[in-house]
Amino acid sequence: MTGRATGSPGSRPQQLAFDLVYRAALGREDFLVAPGNAAAVDAIDGWREWPQRAMAIIGPAGAGKSHLVEVWRSGNGALRATGIELAEPMVQRAVEAGALAVENIDRGITDQQTLFHLFNLAREGRLSLLVTSRALPGELEVALPDLRSRLRAMALVQIEPPDAALLRALLVKLLADRQQSVDPDVIEYVMQRMERSAEAARRFVAALDQRALATRRDLTKRLAGEVLDSLAAPEGE
Repeated sequence: MTGRATGSPGSRPQQLAFDLVYRAALGREDFLVAPGNAAAVDAIDGWREWPQRAMAIIGPAGAGKSHLVEVWRSGNGALRATGIELAEPMVQRAVEAGALAVENIDRGITDQQTLFHLFNLAREGRLSLLVTSRALPGELEVALPDLRSRLRAMALVQIEPPDAALLRALLVKLLADRQQSVDPDVIEYVMQRMERSAEAARRFVAALDQRALATRRDLTKRLAGEVLDSLAAPEGE
């Protein structure tokens, strides 16, 4: 859905960019494998062999943790919750499903006793448990001593920051997810100026897509430069 905004005489009208639903490609074949995340991919592929049937995936924002959770769930029907959403009523449903993913435990664990219970059920072989976090589980501030012990002892894999090749591929994939394509020279221009992180790539692509729709412009170096400048500008400017 699109529209046009009226401006002052002589100004170029802009296409209104409405907040339409954006769905990222989250299939196994859509995950970009590189040396920095290969161990996490192997862990997902070999989930039936996890020590004590529990695993943690650690990585920075935008590294692909949620993507790997969806790949894992597509293969075993696991339930999903965040650490903040976790509650005792989920335990029985998790046992019935046979697997549960608890994401973002670094942002808070509302019911620590329930997570400890889930670890025990995993050790008993009654379910498989996957957790994700930006920080090492053993370094999280956890009040429950037994849970703290479980988090410190659990198996984990880390996703490293993307190298240049992966970041280029990620930019292309994120644009393709939004039905956008761009010339390679634009990608190289962005690579020279953008922060080298997956989260920065996601912010940039979202802002670029929004501006391209609003202004009806092609994805050129000039447009990319404007977006990079706007993202770098202090808030309020």
